[in-house]
Amino acid sequence: MSAVSEAVTSSAMRTREATVRRFAFTDMVFRAATRASAILVLVLLGGVAISLVAGSWEALSKFGFSFLTSEAWNPVTENFGALAPIYGTVVTSAIAIIIAVPIGIGIAVFLTELCPRPLRRPIGIAVELLAGIPSIIYGIWGLFVFAPFLQTTIQPFIINIFHGIPGLSSLFAGPPYGIGLLTSSLILAIMVLPFITSITKDVFDTVPAVLKESAYGIGCTTWEVTRRVVIPYTRVGIMGGVMLGLGRALGETMAVTFVIGNAHRISASLFAPGTTISATIANEFTEADGSIYTSSLVALGLILFIITFIILALARYMLLRIDSRTGA
Repeated sequence: MSAVSEAVTSSAMRTREATVRRFAFTDMVFRAATRASAILVLVLLGGVAISLVAGSWEALSKFGFSFLTSEAWNPVTENFGALAPIYGTVVTSAIAIIIAVPIGIGIAVFLTELCPRPLRRPIGIAVELLAGIPSIIYGIWGLFVFAPFLQTTIQPFIINIFHGIPGLSSLFAGPPYGIGLLTSSLILAIMVLPFITSITKDVFDTVPAVLKESAYGIGCTTWEVTRRVVIPYTRVGIMGGVMLGLGRALGETMAVTFVIGNAHRISASLFAPGTTISATIANEFTEADGSIYTSSLVALGLILFIITFIILALARYMLLRIDSRTGA
């Protein structure tokens, strides 16, 4: 009996040791795979940055800092400057975010707090479907439907309203082209709206019901619950949605190319044609027949890369400041 018992014990120990070794091996493989994935992301990011720097070095060496401050863009004389595309990219993205963020948050509040339950899912699906529409469809719609509508109705009305008012008359001056900075900003706002709305709605759904019920229980209105409970609880998620929308706006190409006018100049009027970094690269990369021309376009890509990185870093820093201020 003792021999049989020892054999059973020995077999159980060997089985347990084999299981432990198998678990240890699986854990080691998993740890190595996740570490390799993280390193791969850093390698890809570094590779993209190095490629952009190498490709733009000729233009940056020739033009220097004036590449960032010059509005010139003349392929014939090989004189290039990035100021106009930078201006168009920043202005259109900023206006798009200013328009889309409050609307997106408002839709999310409506869907989570005010919307009748039978309508929540259909409206939510309709909003999310906007994110699946290809950007070229937005561009075609903007060029053939939205821009003519703005040209014949909205832009003349705005020009007449603000005529003679200092500052605003310059901001909304000029003939109503239909296309231009404002039109592309509105198209971008429509495109980033579903991203902001969807993410904001999802993070609003994570707010514990007891927090909202407690606020309603002491007499808070829906506005007060949203302002004092929901938004503070989900501010990181909201910022993530805004940053995702901003990243989409900064890098959008086809829709903007259709409606911005593709003019390498800076104008105080939002109705004037302009250009962005992405639109310039898309329009001219296939036609770039000289090394300095190609290098200048790659330099625009490097600038867009840096702008995106800076904006994301500032957003992260702002979140850290908010967390430190609230003691989170």
